[in-house]
Amino acid sequence: MSHLMPSRPQTHSEPDALVDAIIANVGRSIVLAIPLGLGKPNHIVNALVERARADPGLHLRIFTALTLERSTPSSELERRFLEPALDRLFGLYPPIEYADMLRKGTLPANIEIDEFFFLAGRWRGVRRAQTNYISANYTDVWRYILDRKVNLIAQLVAKREVDGETRYSLSSNPDITAQLVDARAAGKADFMMVGQVNSELPYMSGEDVEVGEGEFAHMLDSPQTDFELYSAPKRPVALADYAVGLHVAGLVPDGGTLQIGIGAIGDAIAAGLLLRHRENEQFRQLASAVQIGEERACPCEHGPFEAGLYGASEMLTDGFVQLEAAGVLKREVEGAVAHAAFFVECRNFYKTLRDMPEARRQRFGMRRVGFTNSLLGDVEKRRQDRVKARFINSAMMVTLLGAVVSDATEDGQVVSGVGGQFDFVEQAFALEDARFILTINAVRDTRGKTVSNIVWSYGHTTIPRHLRDVVVTEYGVADLRGKSDGDVIAALLNIADSRFQDDLLASAKAAGKVALDYEIPAIFRNNTPERLRAVLGPARASGVLPEFPFGTDFTPVEQRLMSALARMKQASYSRRATASLILRGAFGRGARDDEALERMGLSRPAGPAQWIYRWMLVAALREEATERAG
Repeated sequence: MSHLMPSRPQTHSEPDALVDAIIANVGRSIVLAIPLGLGKPNHIVNALVERARADPGLHLRIFTALTLERSTPSSELERRFLEPALDRLFGLYPPIEYADMLRKGTLPANIEIDEFFFLAGRWRGVRRAQTNYISANYTDVWRYILDRKVNLIAQLVAKREVDGETRYSLSSNPDITAQLVDARAAGKADFMMVGQVNSELPYMSGEDVEVGEGEFAHMLDSPQTDFELYSAPKRPVALADYAVGLHVAGLVPDGGTLQIGIGAIGDAIAAGLLLRHRENEQFRQLASAVQIGEERACPCEHGPFEAGLYGASEMLTDGFVQLEAAGVLKREVEGAVAHAAFFVECRNFYKTLRDMPEARRQRFGMRRVGFTNSLLGDVEKRRQDRVKARFINSAMMVTLLGAVVSDATEDGQVVSGVGGQFDFVEQAFALEDARFILTINAVRDTRGKTVSNIVWSYGHTTIPRHLRDVVVTEYGVADLRGKSDGDVIAALLNIADSRFQDDLLASAKAAGKVALDYEIPAIFRNNTPERLRAVLGPARASGVLPEFPFGTDFTPVEQRLMSALARMKQASYSRRATASLILRGAFGRGARDDEALERMGLSRPAGPAQWIYRWMLVAALREEATERAG
C-alpha cells in the first residue's frame, strides 16, 4: 500500500472524522508511532484507542515512550496536598487514555503499547507495560519503528504561515520523526502522517524541525482540540544536589560542550555554572567548602566563562535557556548555541520560548536524535564542534567496580529506560577530550531507611564497568577512567557516605579486590549530611542557594509543606518515629503554621485521624523551620 502525499493536508475539527480517514487509508491493522513525551497528539491517540476498544476487529499497536501523566496521590495527606494544585502544577493536560487502561488492566487485547522509555517509576509492577517494554538506545529507535512496518505517524505540531504557505514545526520532537520522514522520502518506509495543531507549542525553526504541509495527509486543527501543554513541576534542589552541582560546575571547561538533563540535579548544575560566571568569588568559596582534599578528577576550572559553552543535548531544558540568557551558553555551532532533540518542561519554559524574538529562538536548534546523540554524518565536523565535551547524566546506583545502574532494578523491573545515556558514553570515549560525568546522590531514603547508592554489586547494569569514567556525589569527584579495580574502589569509597564506608570496604576486601590492610584516608571519613549543612546552610539561608533556583509553580506555603510531608512519610514507616512526631506536635512548644494547616484542610480537624495528621504536620513543620534557621 502506498500513501501518496497530497499537496496539503485535509483539515479536520473532529478527531473521529480523522480516525475515519485513517482507517479508510491505512486499514484495520494500524501500527502507529507517536513521539515520546510532549509531542503526542492526545486527541488523535485517544480517538484511535476508543475506536479500537469499541471494535475488537480493529488492531492498534502503538510504539512510543515517556507517556506523560499527572501525579496521583498515594495517601490521604498526598491527596490533600496535590488535588487543589493539580491544574496549576501540571496544566489542563488531557490524559492519554491508554495509560489509565493499561494500569488498571482494562486495555483490550487488540490494543498493544510498546514503550522504550518510561516516566520514572510509574510502571513498576504493571505486568503488561513491563512485558512490552523495549530496551533501546535512543539513536536506534527509528530503525526499530521501521522494522515494525509502521503505517501511521501522528504528532503534535506548531503552525504558521510563511510566504503564503502553511508551515508546520515538529517543535518539541523532531528527535525520531525527522529520520522517519527522511526514510519515507528515500523509499525505505511507507506510512501516512497526520498531525494535531497546538497553539502553545513554540514554533521552532530549522532543517530537521520544520516540515511543509505536503508531508501530512490529515491535520486536526480546532479550538476544541487545542490544549494546555503538560507542565513538569520544578522539584526542590536539596543541599546535596547543590553540592553535586558545585563539583560538576568546576569540571566544565570554558569553550567546551555541555549536555545536562532535567530534574533537581540538572537545575543544581545549571545554577552552579551560573554562580561560577556571575558571582565567581562566591562560587570559589562554596566549591572549596564542599571539596575535600586535592582535586581528583579531570582538570578543574573555576573562572568565569569568556569563550562560553555550546550545548549538545538530547533534551533542551530550562537550564540551557537560563545559561543562554546569562551569556554562558554562547559558543555557536551552525548558528545555534544549543542543539537538542526534544523537550518537556515547565509552563514558564514554553512561554519563554514562544515569547522570544525569532532570532534568539533560532539559537536553540531542534534536531534529530541522530545529530545530537551521535557523531554520525560529518564525523570530523562533529569532532571539531564538540570540543571539550562534558556529557552529564544521572543514575540510580553505581557499584564499587564502576558499573552504572540507571534504568531498572535487579529483578528486571524497568524504572525508566536507557534512553540516550549509552549514546553519550559512546561519544565521551570517541571524542579526544570528552568526559562522561555520572552524577548520583550518595544515599537515598526508602521506606524509612537511609541506604547507600554506592553498592558493592548489583544484579542489573546499564553502563558496564569497562566504560566507567567520572562519578560525582555530594561528597566529591571520582575519576575512574583507565584506573585499576583497586584504584576505582578507593576513589568511590572516598565519595561514599561515611555511614556506609566500612561495610563497602569490607565487601571489597572479602572479594579480594583491595589489600587487607587498606584504610580509607581519614580526610574522607566525614562525608555526612551534617557537614554539608554546616558548609552550605548559610548560603541557603542567604538565598545564594535557593530551593528553586529557576522559579516554581508551588506557592510559599506549599514549599514548606513539601519538606514537612516528606519528613512525615519517612516517619510513617516506624511506629516509634510516628508516635514521637505525634507527641511533639500535640504537646511541643513553638509557633504553629496556621497557613499550612489551612492549606491541608487541618485547621479544624474532624475526628481522631485528622487530629493525628494535624499533630504530625505541626511537628514536622516546626522541625523543618528549626533546621532551616540553624
